[in-house]
Amino acid sequence: QVQLVESGGGSVQAGGSLRLSCAASEYTYSPNYMGWFRQAPGKEREGVAAILPGGSSTRYADSVKGRFTISQDNAKNTVYLQMNSLKPEDTAMYYCAAFNSILDFLRGGGSTSVWGQGTQVTVSS
Repeated sequence: QVQLVESGGGSVQAGGSLRLSCAASEYTYSPNYMGWFRQAPGKEREGVAAILPGGSSTRYADSVKGRFTISQDNAKNTVYLQMNSLKPEDTAMYYCAAFNSILDFLRGGGSTSVWGQGTQVTVSS
């Protein structure tokens, strides 16, 4: 099964930026969507950003629109999440995932079965 390997998390002050990366282990892997989810302690997992292969379409949670940007580098089989103007409420474990339906994104993961190991993002005020 394909593996997703994330990197780029860390600690930053409010207003700062981080870029998360998610590399897929198989170049022939072509899910319908790639995306990022997050889960904060005591909260349900939520979809943050999703992208169609080729970058033809993206989708964002309302809470991150205008601050986060999802992109992909097909040559490197990697998806990125550029996070700007970070807020303390963005603090969470962030997970990369591959999924086949936008409903999986809207449902915080749904039937998604391919996940990265997670990377922690902590934003201090």
